[in-house]
Amino acid sequence: MAEPARQARLRWRCRRGMRELDLMLLSWLERRYGEASPSEQQAFERLLDLEDDRLFSLLLGGAEPDDALKRRLCHEIRDFARPRR
Repeated sequence: MAEPARQARLRWRCRRGMRELDLMLLSWLERRYGEASPSEQQAFERLLDLEDDRLFSLLLGGAEPDDALKRRLCHEIRDFARPRR
């Protein structure tokens, strides 16, 4: 698990002002980030560096990142955001 200060910073960065993005990003952060490899954690943090419209396009608009790790991460974030039955 990430140290508390880092976790708090990441939670803040996940708040994008778009409910859909907020929920997707926070869900992955809370349920998967602590178990993710360092490269996955870095890829997640790089996703958070993107502008909201680009991030929305990648997670909700069907666009795909060129980088294989980011692409896998985007798919995983989408999967974590799906309602569980």
